[in-house]
Amino acid sequence: MRYDVSAVREHFPALSSGTAHFDGPGGSQTPAAVAEAVARTMTSSIANRGTVTAAEQLAERTVREARAAMADLLGSDPATVIFGRSMTANAMDLGRTLARCHRWGPGDEVVVTSLDHDGNVRPWVIAAEAVGATVRWAEMDPSTGELPVDAVRAVLSDRTRLVAVTAASNLIGTRPDLPAVVEAAHEVGALVHVDAVHLAAHDLLDREALGADLLSCSPYKFLGPHLGVTTGRADLLEELRPDKLLPSSDAVPERFELGTLPYELLAGTTAAVDLLAGLAWLGAGAGAHPSPAGLGRRERLAASFAALEEHEDALRERAEEGLRSIDGVTVWSRAAHRTPTLLFTLEGVEPAAVHRHLAGLGVNAPASHFYAWELSHRLGLGPAGGVRVGMAPYTSTDDVDRLLEGVEKIAADR
Repeated sequence: MRYDVSAVREHFPALSSGTAHFDGPGGSQTPAAVAEAVARTMTSSIANRGTVTAAEQLAERTVREARAAMADLLGSDPATVIFGRSMTANAMDLGRTLARCHRWGPGDEVVVTSLDHDGNVRPWVIAAEAVGATVRWAEMDPSTGELPVDAVRAVLSDRTRLVAVTAASNLIGTRPDLPAVVEAAHEVGALVHVDAVHLAAHDLLDREALGADLLSCSPYKFLGPHLGVTTGRADLLEELRPDKLLPSSDAVPERFELGTLPYELLAGTTAAVDLLAGLAWLGAGAGAHPSPAGLGRRERLAASFAALEEHEDALRERAEEGLRSIDGVTVWSRAAHRTPTLLFTLEGVEPAAVHRHLAGLGVNAPASHFYAWELSHRLGLGPAGGVRVGMAPYTSTDDVDRLLEGVEKIAADR
């Protein structure tokens, strides 16, 4: 499929600075359409949700449209889409609620993995420890970067209440065999919470087909504003009774949303999903795809993500090949199935120093453990982590070449 990155880049005002951005896994650059949706909502006549005034109706419509957009993106039901301040905040709330409503206690077990961002580890660890439940760790393989399904099965039992697993590592890009993990967890009667924060920017998810009981993501990773989204099985959400204010709605999903929703951020989220759904038809790429007329948004998203995956994988391969050819560079992204996200280190140079040197060349590739705390330590990188290179819809071949030239220069100057 043809993907016109030049046409895509025209939608991102920040790129006019000339900076090559590889920092998308921490938060993508913002398209003009998203910023305009946020500004338009904030400057519109808008009020709390209702059905009487035009201002109330706008607020209500904004919420409904955002739930529908995220349901299309995640393969879920709009009535199960929950908005919160962040994925981490949502997970913290869910952890407390599940522990209380499902009566976790001594003898019960929660499984987390050493591949995950701490946002899908610590909330469940805290919830388990608060009620005396046991935390068990499914360990990734540092030599391959993989999370073997057998490593998950090895720590499951009939006392497992929840398995928290990432859809893709935000540090090294590893994509575990999610269907197999979900199946194994369900065989022992456990729930599964999937952290899709990193993967949602690179692949079209389908929570219902996957069978994940709960799934979370963050729109600011895929061109949208800063907030968190969680969706899940309707019957499970109906069972759960989170802490809430007495007068607030007891309906799902409202019972999980504390306070008034940020309408402007929801409008920006809808705009981001719509832009993603149109990527395949931008610029010269338009002629390579059937007309979008008559296609639903989910179908357009499928076509656009297929084109995006082909584009990003080609860039990843180019970056990987170039980095591996540089003397002293170690690339830690090694899994067979992974996102277009690479982690590397340069012998004799601290990752933070590489980050600074590249920034001076107009290349933004940050260095850290990026909250994948357990993973960074299991790789032997400790708190310093490595330099992360993340592809995004606007990343070009020229960006990759500038990155490689910069790393080569740093390596030569050691």
